[in-house]
Amino acid sequence: MSFENLAVTNKQGVLIVELSRPQALNAFTIEMGRELVQLFESASEDDDVGAIILTGNGKAFCAGMDLSAQGNVFGLDESLNPSMADLDSHYDEPAYVDGVRDSGGRVTLSMYDCKKPIIVALNGAAVGIGASMTLAADIRLASTKARIGFVFGKIGVTPEACSTWFLPRIVGMSTALEWVYSGDILSAEEAKQGGLVSNVYEPENLLIEAEKLARKFISNRSPVAIALARQMMYRNSAMDHPREAHKVDSLAIYYCSLADGKEGVSAFLQKREPEFKEKASSMPDFYPWWD
Repeated sequence: MSFENLAVTNKQGVLIVELSRPQALNAFTIEMGRELVQLFESASEDDDVGAIILTGNGKAFCAGMDLSAQGNVFGLDESLNPSMADLDSHYDEPAYVDGVRDSGGRVTLSMYDCKKPIIVALNGAAVGIGASMTLAADIRLASTKARIGFVFGKIGVTPEACSTWFLPRIVGMSTALEWVYSGDILSAEEAKQGGLVSNVYEPENLLIEAEKLARKFISNRSPVAIALARQMMYRNSAMDHPREAHKVDSLAIYYCSLADGKEGVSAFLQKREPEFKEKASSMPDFYPWWD
C-alpha cells in the first residue's frame, strides 16, 4: 500500500508509520487524514502487523492543520449548516463524512477501532491536531525535543479529533481544561508530569525504545487476546456498571479458553514458548460486542 503523505515500513511485525510532509513540518491535510484512516483500518486486519508506531519524518511530529489550504481550511462544506439531528441522520453519507465530520476525529476513531497496539513516538512539535490525534494511541513516548500544545483557542476553534473524550481520561479533567484553556506549549517533561507521555528519551533513542516496547507487546502473545484486551479496556471502562464489563469478560475468557488459551496453559506447564495459532483477522463471533 502506497501513500502520498505517509512513509510505512513493516519491521518484522512492527509497522512504523511516519507522517511524511517534512517540508511543511508534517502539517495535517485532509488527504493525510484519509490516508491515516485507510492505514489504521488496513493494519487492523493485516495479520503481518502486530503493533503500530506512529512518528514524524524530520524535526516535527505534526505542526497542526495546514492552514494554507484554499477555502474552508478544515475541508468542510459551508453550505450544509447541519443540526445534530441532521448529522445523526446522515452520519455515514459521503456528503456528511467529507463535508461535516471532523477529519481528525475520523482518524482517531479508526485508531480506537484498531485491533493492534498503537504507540506514538513524538519526535518534535505536536500542536493542534498534531497533539489530539495522539490521544487515541495506547502509549505516547517523547523525544526531549518534543513540544506539545492544545492550541485551538488561539485560532478560535474548539478541540477536535474526539480529544474531549480522550484527554480527560488520560490526564484528568482539571489538567485537560487547563491545557486547552491556556493553549500553552508543553515540554516533553511537562507532558510526562501531566500523565500524557509515558517516557522521554534523547532523539536518537526514541524509535529504538518505541520498537522495544512494541515487541514486548507482541512477542509470544496471542493476537486475538491482545485485540480483545485493547477493546475491552477502552470500551468496558466507559460502561455504566461493572456487570456490563463482566458480560464481555465472560465471553472473552470463554472463547480464549477454547482457543489460544489452551496453548498458553500447555506452554506454561511445559516451560516452553507458546505457539499461538489464532489470527486477529478472524475474531470470535461476539466481536464486536458494541454493535
